[in-house]
Amino acid sequence: MSDSSPARTEPLVLDVWCELQCPDCRGALGDVRALRARYGDRLELRLRHFPLEKHKHAFAAAQAAEEALEQGQGWPYVEAVLGRVEELDRKGEPFLVEVARELGLDAEEFDTSLIDGRHILIVDADQAEGKAIGVTGTPTYVIGGERLDGGKGQQGLRERIEEIADRLLAGEA
Repeated sequence: MSDSSPARTEPLVLDVWCELQCPDCRGALGDVRALRARYGDRLELRLRHFPLEKHKHAFAAAQAAEEALEQGQGWPYVEAVLGRVEELDRKGEPFLVEVARELGLDAEEFDTSLIDGRHILIVDADQAEGKAIGVTGTPTYVIGGERLDGGKGQQGLRERIEEIADRLLAGEA
């Protein structure tokens, strides 16, 4: 009897609970990029929204990120907005449309999506799920059922994610 498990065919999922007006999330971009570079297609980075009440443009930014995802540029949009958090603070929703235009996305559709609220249910569902699993701040990561809170500091977090990912990708329990 063989105890070897079959090779993993689907990518391992890393849920990234993020808020696009959060300076800590901007600080975590380096880790996200490093994880993407290290694991490539073996790790699916899944954006999850957790807009915080203290940031008045965060809910709109989450909706805009969903529109970017729909238009095929989710992570590039997230990185562009996070890279300019101060502009989002100052300019608000017009900035979200401006970034879409800069990335070559359909800015008119972005504006319409923010007005008609077509992505609100996705953002609400993410926020409710986040609360249900104990997310209290951003960034927070969930991999292999383990929640890692990056809002309390990024120190050692990427290494911990890599340990879990390496173990799971190797087929260990």
